[in-house]
Amino acid sequence: MENELIIRSSSDIVDFALLKDGKLIELHKDEEDNNFSVGDVFIAKIRKVVPGLNAAFVNVGYEKDAFLHYHDLGPKLPSLLKFVKRVSTGKHTDFLLKNFQFEKDIDKNGSVTNALKSNQSILVQIVKEPISTKGPRISSELSIAGRYIVLVPFSDRISISQKIESKEEKDRLKRLVKSITPKGFGVIVRTVAEGQKVAELDRDLQNLLSRWKAMCKKLNKAHHPSKVLGEMNKASSILRDIFNDSFSSIVVDDEELYVQIKDYVQEIAPKKESIVKMYKNGVPVFEKFGIERQIKTSFGRTVSMAKGAYLVIEHTEALHVIDVNSGNRSNKEKNQEDTALEVNMISASEIARQLRLRDMGGIIVVDFIDMNKAENRKTLYNHLREEMKDDKAKHKILPPSKFGLVQITRQRVRPERNIKTKEENPNGNNGDEIEAPIKIVNKITQDLERIFNKDYKKVTLNTHPFIAAFLTKGFPSIRTKWFMEHKKWVKVLPRDAYTYLEYHFFDKNGKEIK
Repeated sequence: MENELIIRSSSDIVDFALLKDGKLIELHKDEEDNNFSVGDVFIAKIRKVVPGLNAAFVNVGYEKDAFLHYHDLGPKLPSLLKFVKRVSTGKHTDFLLKNFQFEKDIDKNGSVTNALKSNQSILVQIVKEPISTKGPRISSELSIAGRYIVLVPFSDRISISQKIESKEEKDRLKRLVKSITPKGFGVIVRTVAEGQKVAELDRDLQNLLSRWKAMCKKLNKAHHPSKVLGEMNKASSILRDIFNDSFSSIVVDDEELYVQIKDYVQEIAPKKESIVKMYKNGVPVFEKFGIERQIKTSFGRTVSMAKGAYLVIEHTEALHVIDVNSGNRSNKEKNQEDTALEVNMISASEIARQLRLRDMGGIIVVDFIDMNKAENRKTLYNHLREEMKDDKAKHKILPPSKFGLVQITRQRVRPERNIKTKEENPNGNNGDEIEAPIKIVNKITQDLERIFNKDYKKVTLNTHPFIAAFLTKGFPSIRTKWFMEHKKWVKVLPRDAYTYLEYHFFDKNGKEIK
């Protein structure tokens, strides 16, 4: 398995595409005007305390107030409020917490009215970006993420990632981290810290402490609300969270960004510095690596898969619904149960990819094709869990219900990626839209699968000239790929009279194939 990160930069937007064995699995966008990213820390003021919700609304500078629930305050809230007040007034200049007198923890099941007051200054961190009509979700339990560890001020806990399975390694890391962590700070050890030496962990810790001190220095003169600690740039934060030995290349088309990323990779993995490459080809970088084509085919209401199967993805206010379809393909060698399992397994892999690619969150209900055998349902469930193992977002998958439905919850911290796959209709000027050519080609390909399964020897496709050109130009053309897969040549005839979406198949006798 090889991972590649392809980075495309424009004047104010940077796009990041993560490829796994050449297939697009994640797509991120970094916009200059995004001031409310997950991880950003703000000095803000409580605008309103709402006892009925056991929460407070906080003005962080967004058009809608941020939501702060009592359970997101953290047990050390009184200590945090005291620290912010003393640092803001200049009474406390030692930003390390070894000489700071901690206050008593708040009650785990207490009331927000006993903890917060209107117009009170507080440090908060974005844990969920503004989505739809809602403002950001925030927490006053701060954490600063590094490559190997996460620093948690006003804590004394040392936690180790559950993905590190070896008890000996957990004990070793706990012992090392405990020896270097200053008083008043807690640490969460990340999965990538497995096998690292104390010098690497200490260097990461000192970097995080420097960021903490730089943030504290801003508090004295900061106006309310204002950002006092921003997440590192998107490129570095993505590499910090996902970079590992499986990365084979990082391709960047911007010189300044190339230098930044090369420096960062040299810092976190010196042996991998050579995989960072500057892209100078005249063809746009996303075109060169086939990313634009994958974006066009992967977003939208329908998603095509192998062997003619496809997904239909619907979004509602409450949840996402995914329907699995076999494409009505005939398979003479297998019975219905085996066909259902095969299609469901292909679909599970694609669904795991789609959830990451679109960053879908909340409740997702998947309607798989019904299977009668319990062992097949278990095989599908285990396969879906395995496919979602690499997903960084917290998620939970329930076993298939009696109706064949699989329910998934997935953490949503950012708005879902929604890419437009429709284009202006070239046949008219009434403002209507139709699917892009590549989406139409997917439908044609699905129909061809069905036709070839019926053993037609010669097939002619009549279609709009735009689509005909799209199918036959370039090398290898889409038509050539059809031939390589099915060993049957399709004659493509452009028809000026056809509308953009219209196409028909004919057999060797000129009779239309329905």
